[in-house]
Amino acid sequence: MPHTIVVYHSGYGHTQRLAQAVAEGAGAQSIAIDADGNLPEGGWEALQAAQAIIFGAPTYMGGPSWQFKKFADASSKPWFSQSWKDKLFAGFTCSASVNGDKQVTLDYFFHLAMQHGGLWVGLGHLPSNTKAATRNDANWIGTFSGAAAQAPADASAGEMFAGDLENGRILGQRVAQLAARLGA
Repeated sequence: MPHTIVVYHSGYGHTQRLAQAVAEGAGAQSIAIDADGNLPEGGWEALQAAQAIIFGAPTYMGGPSWQFKKFADASSKPWFSQSWKDKLFAGFTCSASVNGDKQVTLDYFFHLAMQHGGLWVGLGHLPSNTKAATRNDANWIGTFSGAAAQAPADASAGEMFAGDLENGRILGQRVAQLAARLGA
């Protein structure tokens, strides 16, 4: 299976839990961006060796966390050398509000991937938008450009909705399947 990295920042554990679901679906390695916006030792080398990179961050104030933005700015070195060109990319986010401007965060990830010359992978899963649908159904929020999750501000990471975690697994599986199909 192609080598995939899930690189993410999590402020309160919700995005980390979603990252775990994405990594499970993709059979991927996870790299957490720390509270200061830095990667652990060997993180940049692992991203360089990856064939697919999946970005993740909470949506705060209409975009990704500043820690993720610091990582994105630091990715100018691989950008300059075009060393991430033609890798597969995808993304996921979580916020307390149902909308919470999650699409802006997913768009940020998309544009970062495009800056790197990458190929974007969307969720590829129909929304659960019938009267019978619940928050425990996959893609109940109805996003297409990545996986989106909603965790109430007073809920722990352990209380995340099953449908949101399934979104993460679906996204991870899709990235892994496309990477294998493309020989990435």
